[in-house]
Amino acid sequence: MKHLSLFFFLAFMAASGSAQIDTTSYPDQRREILALLHKGAEGGDKSCGDFIAVGPKGDISFSRKEWIEVQKKLKLVFKSMRIIPGSEVVRVYDGTSAVVNFVADVSLVVDGKDVALKVRRLEVYHKSGGVWCMVAGQGTEVDEGLFPVRNNM
Repeated sequence: MKHLSLFFFLAFMAASGSAQIDTTSYPDQRREILALLHKGAEGGDKSCGDFIAVGPKGDISFSRKEWIEVQKKLKLVFKSMRIIPGSEVVRVYDGTSAVVNFVADVSLVVDGKDVALKVRRLEVYHKSGGVWCMVAGQGTEVDEGLFPVRNNM
């Protein structure tokens, strides 16, 4: 009886753990999101102009236009963002919403000075009219001394 109880307990724990991180459902939508994600990393607008962005200091922009104005005010210019291959985790819900996590190497200029940092991004997407749009995003600098990226993926 103890062995049977242990078996059911372990089976339940394994099933509940895998149910929380579904990275296999909706494979077509997942491919679409990954393509958009990498296109956006090359400088494209994935937001369709309407999104909420939380900046590194907790500031909130309620549109792409506001986000660009904040960058100008902070004298911040993005030079490049390279997504670290294999760091992408895409979860798709009902085929029309997705939550994406990834790590990227970001290069920018702040007040005339070059800055390079590693950022963990969280982005939320919604599909409407056959088009995926980023509706929310936030990036956090990774402290690799505390959280080495290679060990967390």
